[in-house]
Amino acid sequence: MSGGVPRVAVVGFPNVGKSTLVNRLAGGREAVVHREPGVTRDRKTLDCEWNGVRFQLVDTGGVDLAADDSLAQAVQRQAREAIAEADVVALVVDARAGLRQGDAEVAEILRRGNAPTVVVSNKIDEPADAYLAAEFHRLGLGDPLPLSAEHGHGTGDLLDKLAELAKGGGVRASDEVAEQASHPAATLALQPADTGREAEDVGGVIPEASGGVVQEQPPVYVAVLGRPNVGKSSLVNAFLGAERVIVSERAGTTRDAIDTELDVEGRELVLVDTAGLRRRTKVAGTVAYYAQLRSERAASRADVALVVCDASEGVTSEDLRVAELAMKSGCATLVALNKWDVAQTDLEDATARLEKRLRQRPPVVACSALTGRNVPKLLQRAIDLADRRASRIATPELNRFVGDLVASRPPPAKAGRRLRLYYTAQVGRRPPRFAIQVNDRRLISREWAFHLENRLREAYGLEGVPLVIDFVPRSRRPRSRSALATKSR
Repeated sequence: MSGGVPRVAVVGFPNVGKSTLVNRLAGGREAVVHREPGVTRDRKTLDCEWNGVRFQLVDTGGVDLAADDSLAQAVQRQAREAIAEADVVALVVDARAGLRQGDAEVAEILRRGNAPTVVVSNKIDEPADAYLAAEFHRLGLGDPLPLSAEHGHGTGDLLDKLAELAKGGGVRASDEVAEQASHPAATLALQPADTGREAEDVGGVIPEASGGVVQEQPPVYVAVLGRPNVGKSSLVNAFLGAERVIVSERAGTTRDAIDTELDVEGRELVLVDTAGLRRRTKVAGTVAYYAQLRSERAASRADVALVVCDASEGVTSEDLRVAELAMKSGCATLVALNKWDVAQTDLEDATARLEKRLRQRPPVVACSALTGRNVPKLLQRAIDLADRRASRIATPELNRFVGDLVASRPPPAKAGRRLRLYYTAQVGRRPPRFAIQVNDRRLISREWAFHLENRLREAYGLEGVPLVIDFVPRSRRPRSRSALATKSR
């Protein structure tokens, strides 16, 4: 067994129901499923737990050794790598179609491997059809398990078998809790910390703290977004130094959100390669529609969105729409002008266009996945943006900033009344949220509110970070009866 959580590779001929089975076993709808064959291309990993045993399910593309086009061969390479890294393999076959040459070819690959294999006879929707599984004894990989991934029949028996095979390298939930409780650091982390004084008393930007206890920083999620065929998968592979995701000249190759972990100078990152984003009306009813939904969901759970543009085409309206989606999702935004090795785009002009059209004013980096230009710089900038998105500005510092801003450029008056700002505090992070107490919200002008937001970004290095500013009316406390009685005298 490999170290860590065991991996179960789910493999088979195209259109046998692998992704449907993975979704059923994992208890979700993460893998894209469609009646069109060959939907899955890259390998996708999902967490699964059964009877206290944790393991990972690796969904793979269909293996058809007879297909000789470049995309099919890339899918085969991904599946072979999943098999090589797996502790257990589940070979999925279509019971209704019977034993096919493609099933036998995949079985031959598995017989030469070392991982134990379970034959899953799928699409047996009625118990009376269980006899259809008997034909697959001829594969020479043991007794096939009859089940229906669509209806859930027989999946409990399969999970029992997978958990039994994975148990040797599995991580039991109860064992993990016991191990953490016995660790000396666990007792320390559970103790209430004496911070002495509130962090708000110190000026400047305050990093996330844990009361003197050093805690491991959570991984930074970076979603790689962009329209089709701008080089998102090429950039992910350049980050990793390996062909983790399939790259093809054909637009729309990636059809799922693929998470990949990596370490950058001690910081843990999770790269999420996504399908190309189009207007929903253009992809309604197709596989690309469901792939796009997963891309949008990836943006909602990301700390940073790396918006990839094709530098040879310049910044298009579609690129701006993708960046707006990232901002509305609440993640920080970094723009990568890819293919800079073949571009003739003016970097200053592209940056000015983005600053003019995008409210969050994201930083722009020219790069090339092919030559490696500025590829490491992108990851460093992404980590920096994630840290700034999670930072906190001290309340005294904020109030000094707002006071100086109002003094240099007072808010415009409306009907003889002027907006007054009494108190400012940061009330949230990821993304930063600020509350400003005012005398009357109706006196706020759109232009001055944008001026405040832009100066706040400039002062604290929050370019590319979405900001939420709430203008809260000042509430007057009701006077006590004794005070009213005193006034009446």
